[in-house]
Amino acid sequence: MKARIPLRKYLVASVLALGGAGAMGGGLLLQSRPAYAIPVFDSANYAQNLLTAARTLQQINQQIQSLQNEASMLTNMAKNLSRISFPELTELTNKLRAVDQLMAAAQGIDFRIDTLDSQFKRLFPDNYDAAMRSDERLASARERFDAAKDAYQQSMRIQSQVVGNVAQDADAIETLVGKSQGAEGALQAAQATNQLLALATKQQLQIQNMMAAHFRAQAVEEARRIQAEADARAATRQFLGSGTAYNRN
Repeated sequence: MKARIPLRKYLVASVLALGGAGAMGGGLLLQSRPAYAIPVFDSANYAQNLLTAARTLQQINQQIQSLQNEASMLTNMAKNLSRISFPELTELTNKLRAVDQLMAAAQGIDFRIDTLDSQFKRLFPDNYDAAMRSDERLASARERFDAAKDAYQQSMRIQSQVVGNVAQDADAIETLVGKSQGAEGALQAAQATNQLLALATKQQLQIQNMMAAHFRAQAVEEARRIQAEADARAATRQFLGSGTAYNRN
């Protein structure tokens, strides 16, 4: 016959068993996950974020606009500093030199102030030289006539040169006006204006040379005419003498 378990030991074992079960139940409660929280929309924070983003975008746009303005300013500066070619300058200079060469080719009496007086006195002496032979007088008159003829011929040459330059100058004016109208900046406009002024100056110099040659020819011819009249009067006086041989007593 088996021995019975004492009641005291049975109660102790029951209490321990219940305690362990309670401990296990507590551990399960600690390890369980909490329920998820419901999200809440913060309108004030959202509005603040939108305002910040708008301000940032505005600053970026302002910086882009500033960069565009700087780029446009640099482009305009580059245009203002850009140059235009002037190949017509060489042609204008050559034309003036051609006129100057014609002016320097003057014969008889040239345009140099240092030799003008001596040349004029040689061709047009102040006093009639009665001791000169008739052939010498004829040679002197012939030299004065040749000087007057050469002066007129040179005047006509210069006029022909200037007239020939007019047609070429018309093409140059058209080219320079086109450059002036198509100027991109201040420097190009100023250069085009200076080029037009250079052409106008060249034309004025041509006119001055042409007038100088023309008036020189007229002056030489007038001096020749006056000298011829003076020689004729002197020769007449020499031929007639005092006139006493023709007086009657």
